[in-house]
Amino acid sequence: MMGKRHRGGDETGDSVNLLTSILVRYPEVATINFDSEQQLLTFTFILTRPIPENGVASLRDKLLASIDVYNWLEGRSVRYATVAHLPGEQLTRVEVQRDVESLEREEIGLIVEIFRQHLKNDLVTEANEPLAGDDVLFQEDVIDQSLQVLKEASEGKCLFAFRDEGRVLVFDK
Repeated sequence: MMGKRHRGGDETGDSVNLLTSILVRYPEVATINFDSEQQLLTFTFILTRPIPENGVASLRDKLLASIDVYNWLEGRSVRYATVAHLPGEQLTRVEVQRDVESLEREEIGLIVEIFRQHLKNDLVTEANEPLAGDDVLFQEDVIDQSLQVLKEASEGKCLFAFRDEGRVLVFDK
């Protein structure tokens, strides 16, 4: 878990905090990539079997419709939202890209929940102990604060984060 959060306006620190907190809070997210130039977050989900394009189409439609409806209800417009299917021989990766400008923590939770409901047993999930209530609230607070800082940031580094044996590793691309 993370210790104290850095509060000095350090955009790289806030980016690292965001990626780390998302991976800790949502074990279904396999990797996350932040492109500071485009201001995009890419969430990667891994499925335990190959799924053909037509099998992912209903998931894509449901995700994009849910993102649109959620943001419409919140009075925001979405600048960028895509869902990509990356088939493999034994696994399938699904990537969801969202602009940081209109993204909120609640929407991240919505995206993860759609994957949980739609793919249940096919979704690769980190097998850690579930977070306790206070830990969930702490991670959600860090996500909220870090997203807000990144929305106001003018530049930063492109970062990539993933899990490895219960640890979160973040690299500068």
